Amino acid sequence: MLRSSLALSAVFLASTASAAPQNYAIDALHSFPSFAVNHLGMSTIQGRFDKMTGRIVLDEAAKSGSLDVRIATASVSSGDARRSDGTRSRDEHLRGSDFFNSAEFPEMSYKSTRFVFKGDAVESIDGNLTLLGVTRPLKLSVTAFKCGPHPFTKKPMCGADAVGTLKRTDFGMKFGVPAIADEVRLSINVEAYPE
Repeated sequence: MLRSSLALSAVFLASTASAAPQNYAIDALHSFPSFAVNHLGMSTIQGRFDKMTGRIVLDEAAKSGSLDVRIATASVSSGDARRSDGTRSRDEHLRGSDFFNSAEFPEMSYKSTRFVFKGDAVESIDGNLTLLGVTRPLKLSVTAFKCGPHPFTKKPMCGADAVGTLKRTDFGMKFGVPAIADEVRLSINVEAYPE
């Protein structure tokens, strides 16, 4: 009887442990949020941020989770970092008060409020984006979300790609509209490992 009780307890504890939420720290070397915006109605300018930190919490059994990321605005990179003629580069302009105002607002952040599942897969993420000190809702569509063993190290990991569209004027970033479009496509691409 005692042996049976112990066996049942072990099974219960194992199933509870496997169903517990898993915490993952974002790997800054493989996670780069990026943006795309129409320029002069003719082309698309793209850029990325080179520094992001954060975490993912995932409870597959309960079909719930969270995403919390912090992006260093001064790490913006659009392919025009420095000019030899001494004029201001695009990256310098983006860091200035017309755009990300990195001196006053060194971080932008995204904090989820809900993971939306379709079957066993994460379909979208509801949450809030904070930019220039203003917080607004932003829904991200998840194009990929997979957890499993790293193919080389065999350690557990998660990878995700999510994208959303925002109006930058909603956050007070009005410079250049409409020549530089108001609508911006934001992509958050991450790899993460257990904490």
